[in-house]
Amino acid sequence: MAVPGIAKRHDTAPAALIISAMHSDPILPDIRFAADTAAEHRFAFAGEDAVPCRYLAGNADPEAWRVGPDFRFIALRAGETGDLVADTRRLYTGLLAQVRGSSHPYLIRIWNYFADINRGDEDAERYRQFCVGRAQAVDAEFNDPPPAATAIGSPRDDGLRVIALCSNRPAVALENPRQTPAWQYPRQYGRVSPGFSRGAVLNAGSAAPVLLASGTASIVGHASVHIGDTAEQCRESLRNLQALLDEGERRCGARFRFADCRALRVYVRDPAEIDTVRAVFETGGIPPRHIVYLHGDVCRRELAVELEGVFPADCSG
Repeated sequence: MAVPGIAKRHDTAPAALIISAMHSDPILPDIRFAADTAAEHRFAFAGEDAVPCRYLAGNADPEAWRVGPDFRFIALRAGETGDLVADTRRLYTGLLAQVRGSSHPYLIRIWNYFADINRGDEDAERYRQFCVGRAQAVDAEFNDPPPAATAIGSPRDDGLRVIALCSNRPAVALENPRQTPAWQYPRQYGRVSPGFSRGAVLNAGSAAPVLLASGTASIVGHASVHIGDTAEQCRESLRNLQALLDEGERRCGARFRFADCRALRVYVRDPAEIDTVRAVFETGGIPPRHIVYLHGDVCRRELAVELEGVFPADCSG
């Protein structure tokens, strides 16, 4: 099983997102979000440096993912050549080559990071180019249904990074009934629809299921809402998150609650708005000690925030 918890650390300037490469250890203690000011704190995962999302506020302790033999992390990085479609295709082709045919053939949760995610207009936008390259690389199993995922624009241009959680059995893919599935978005969002589900439930049917929420923002149906109102975008994002937890309960028979959240990551486009963002999320029912705020661009330029989280089921009966 995979159950994230919080490991207490007292580093004064730990690095950005870090995932330990100790696959054989049942505890991966080094998933960390924090300040990017001290290069000596960077930690390598599978030979790669930390993912560059700068810590803004909130919990600076690392997340500790307790994983057994059913799960495996993979991290890959590609330098950009000027052709993001080809770079993404190459990176995802490499990811699937490592996953398919292995002892952990199922992609459960993916994190994508690259710079300038909103640069370019209409189909030339870099996020849309990323979606095209990913679609060219993946197989039919990837899309049946696609894994939970997040794509964030990192503030530092150091290549395209992909981190994937894989398993030896499928998860239960979730969609939010308030939103159009991303893989069914209409043409206005690009030549290729984004390839991700809204969430995934691990260990469904067991005594300890865990819901992993994908990147969640202020979208209803397929339209961005509350444009220009950051506080209301935060509230809408929380409404979408609650709807996803309710859907997880409907699909899996386990109750997922804000109060039981182990880790909530809030990506903030404009660091100057951090006080507005915190005022909403820290009164929204999720324990503030488990919320971390990171600087990152959202895949739609009109959106101010995106969140993702980890929710073990309430097993209190």
